Amino acid sequence: MLPHSGVTTSPPTTSTIPVDIRRFPWLRRLVSDYAFEYQRLSEFYAGDPRDPAAWRDSLARVRRNPRARDRVADLLLAQQKARNAAPEAVAASALLRDPQTVAVVTGQQAGLFGGPLFTLLKALTALRLAEQASQQHGTPTAAIFWIDAEDHDWDEVKSCGVLDADMAFRSIAVGDPPGAQEVAVARVRLDSSVTRVLSELEELLPGTEFTADLLSGLRRAYQPGVGMADAFARWLESLLGPRGLVVFNSADPASKPLLADLFAREIEQAGTTSRLASEAGSALQALGYHAQATPTASSLALFHLNAGRDAIRVESGDRFVIGAETVTRAELLAQVRERPEMFSPSVLLRPIAQDTLFPTICYVSGPSELAYLGQLKAAYAAFAVPMPLIAQRATVTILDSNSMRFLLRHEVPLERLRAQDEAALNDLLGARLPPAVDSSLDRASRAIESEMQTLIGAVGSLDPTLEGAARSTLTRMQDDLRKLQAKIIQAAKRKDDTLRRQFHHAQGQAFPGGQPQERQAGIVYFLNKYGPALIERLSDALPGEAGIHQVLTV
Repeated sequence: MLPHSGVTTSPPTTSTIPVDIRRFPWLRRLVSDYAFEYQRLSEFYAGDPRDPAAWRDSLARVRRNPRARDRVADLLLAQQKARNAAPEAVAASALLRDPQTVAVVTGQQAGLFGGPLFTLLKALTALRLAEQASQQHGTPTAAIFWIDAEDHDWDEVKSCGVLDADMAFRSIAVGDPPGAQEVAVARVRLDSSVTRVLSELEELLPGTEFTADLLSGLRRAYQPGVGMADAFARWLESLLGPRGLVVFNSADPASKPLLADLFAREIEQAGTTSRLASEAGSALQALGYHAQATPTASSLALFHLNAGRDAIRVESGDRFVIGAETVTRAELLAQVRERPEMFSPSVLLRPIAQDTLFPTICYVSGPSELAYLGQLKAAYAAFAVPMPLIAQRATVTILDSNSMRFLLRHEVPLERLRAQDEAALNDLLGARLPPAVDSSLDRASRAIESEMQTLIGAVGSLDPTLEGAARSTLTRMQDDLRKLQAKIIQAAKRKDDTLRRQFHHAQGQAFPGGQPQERQAGIVYFLNKYGPALIERLSDALPGEAGIHQVLTV
């Protein structure tokens, strides 16, 4: 990301409000310190992504590292041909044959209908950084989206959230086809429930001029019998392939021979990756941060794909346990060499596998990824794979013009809308009470406090037991006054119903279900509302400064 000054210098316009992420209590300290106090965390990462020199160093490291460029490019081309990818995406993947080409990579699980808004934000951030790297360092740079398709947590990917016409958050989900929750998501094929869910989506989405085209595109990608990861890849590629995004399905068996040496090394040095990640996690905790990954010492950063997705752990010496089966190290190594497609990297090995395949100079991460990637610097070194820079993805809240005007006119901080109550509204209404009411309540409160404190002091000299009774009376009087104030505010709410509707309208958009919009609301909701212009507007409006959350209208 571009260097920042710690604050935004330009005033907000009617279409954008920049917000410092340090105001968001739901973000861990590691995330904000990485954006604003990188030096505190520098020992855990490969360089500050705001520093041009760090980019030059990353370029040099990646170019010194040999890799099977033609085989990787062939692999990408085969996937793209199967999906009928846009010519721009095909051209971008062909660049990887050139030894000078580098990559900006990001990734996410194969969420239904493209997943939440942050998936799109990750991809757009990667595209922007790739363009910047190409221009500023004079090197061809591809933007790559790694679909984490070998995760088996079906519940995480099977649903999609949208807002209905009343701005209520609604979640829709496909069913559980054979293998769901047991095998990797890439091996699960959609069943007839996807047809039902598409009909539900059509009913929930407010009709716009973009609805028909949106649903038509979704129906082309998401069909019964199609793999969940394949459907996700087709959909994402249809959106961003014309911008040159290279979509990679990491579960492709054809990619595994290129990773066989990495898998074998993990088996040969069994437990080392977990140990190094644990040590880095402890070091982070010692500095007051948190450890995202807490692996056990006996676990390999590798899974075995058979009927399901089985962990591999060291039993003793050269013996390993896979599910209910015990094998020797030699047998396990033979399996990796003969059938590498039967193995899958864990969350700790996945980044290293990614950067073994691709010449990654920078990875675009979300908040949770940022934390566990900070535990992997030593693991990268153990595999002799250059660790890329880590850039935080853009973070955005999209509001309609009415909600934007509400925030600006009443100076309501975005984060005050998260609580699913009316506390912020009460404060706003309280500030709007007639001056006579507000001043009278204040005078009454101060008068009660003053006179009762005098009385408490006087009665104590008569009878000490009366002091407690007097204090109880003061407490009741203060409580009654607070209740009266609440009733006055309720009366103001009834009188100013327009303001109340505006508040709930903005609250529902910004924090659907009480969670940040970009984590809850699906890409499809915004595409239905704004159409293709959404992608152009987001691309133009992405904050250039690290640590800045952009509130914007499209």
